Amino acid sequence: MSDAQDLKLLIRGHVPIIAIESHEEKRALELVSKASQLDYLPTFKWTVTDGIQRLDLSLDPQRHVADPQDALKHIKASALQAAYIFLDFEPYLNDPINIRLIKEIAMKFDNDKGKLIFISHNLSLPDNLKPLSASFSLNLPDNNALQQIIREEAQQWQNSQNTKVRTDRNTLERLTQNLSGLTHRDAKRLIRNAIIDDGAITESDLPEVMQAKYKLLNQDDLLSFEYETAHFSDLGGMKKLKIWLDQRGVIFNQNIALHAKKFDIPKGILLLGVQGCGKSLAAKAVAGIWGLPLLRLDFSRLYDKYIGETEKNLQQALHTADVMSPCVLWIDELEKGISSGNDDNGTSKRLLGSLLTWMAEKTSRVFIVATANQIEALPPELIRKGRLDEIFFVDLPKQSSRIDIFKIHFEKREIEHHNIDLEKLAVASEGFSGSEIEQAIASAIYTSYSKGEEINTEAMLNELSYTSPLSTVMAEQVEQLRQWAQSRTVPVD
Repeated sequence: MSDAQDLKLLIRGHVPIIAIESHEEKRALELVSKASQLDYLPTFKWTVTDGIQRLDLSLDPQRHVADPQDALKHIKASALQAAYIFLDFEPYLNDPINIRLIKEIAMKFDNDKGKLIFISHNLSLPDNLKPLSASFSLNLPDNNALQQIIREEAQQWQNSQNTKVRTDRNTLERLTQNLSGLTHRDAKRLIRNAIIDDGAITESDLPEVMQAKYKLLNQDDLLSFEYETAHFSDLGGMKKLKIWLDQRGVIFNQNIALHAKKFDIPKGILLLGVQGCGKSLAAKAVAGIWGLPLLRLDFSRLYDKYIGETEKNLQQALHTADVMSPCVLWIDELEKGISSGNDDNGTSKRLLGSLLTWMAEKTSRVFIVATANQIEALPPELIRKGRLDEIFFVDLPKQSSRIDIFKIHFEKREIEHHNIDLEKLAVASEGFSGSEIEQAIASAIYTSYSKGEEINTEAMLNELSYTSPLSTVMAEQVEQLRQWAQSRTVPVD
């Protein structure tokens, strides 16, 4: 059913109080007015600025009943069975006199046509009013509704500019997909902004729409957003991971319904490995190669000193990811947020429970890329098969991969490397992680620049010889991790 039909049935029912929590006040007001007038029910609106105004007859407001108590007493004294809409009444629900008046009016309307309808962006009725009330939520527009909004906005542009909006079917489909999860009002605004710029809806508008959508949904700043992500060319090695992602990317990016019987939609992966070996870059590359926005969840942003707020923050972050789908959700350093050994009054356990429930029940196309450095800190119920598709181990790069890493960082800095012996550098950097190689290059550039020289093989070899990699400094811990991963994970290379 549509919102209008659902609301009409609710108004025809015998519940005297209806609570509508929504940021779309104008749309909610229009729906209530339309549903009430279909049953020839007199309709009134109250605001603290204008008092009571009759809507179905377009009468002037009665400002003498702008005070909340005066308005409620006026309705109680009236014998008129009507729909009384109260806008932004929640600050006055703390007054026991107002609560009592509402309850008396509701009992008078019970089993009759009269209705008290409260509309606000944040609404919680007192406990003693809840048995007399029903909650109603406005549905978000589906694909058909979004396409209709796009057509309406395009028609308005055509009428005002006397020219048609330029676009193509593929872009319209992707725009509709990107707008999913937004309200009618917000979707209209983003569509209008995309059209006004140049009278067209093109591929270049999509990243801006996604970024604007993210800002609307993530106002508490619980997630980081990145649309332009690294491509596979930014990865040195990791051939097995690339093949695995390439095989599943086609299925993930297409409509779930087309493949639901044949394939399980990819859930996600855990990247375990030695620090600095490219887990973060791999997470970005998943989003980049699949052409999806990347959301990063940092557990340090979620933790709050007030009991219950941390779990609420996680639920809000996961809801944002659901609405942003299809997307990649990168959970960085997972063990820091839900370590099984944390002594935090049970917060980590509750976070783990919320995360596991969401992973089991989610139907949205959110692909999880979790990264971790300490596998022993992760609870077994999270890393078992079925929660995620695979556990990959990111080891220290092999010699061939180290050559690729040197090339990538030289080219990124626009350094000519044809005269540099990459084979020698790869041999000399045995035991180095990708980030340690990058830092060695950066240091060599400073040293060469200070001497007024071009960077060369000798300068790089000197810099590498001065560096003690993590695999040497913490050899025991690194070797222990590699031994654990040998029979339990899939190597990325």
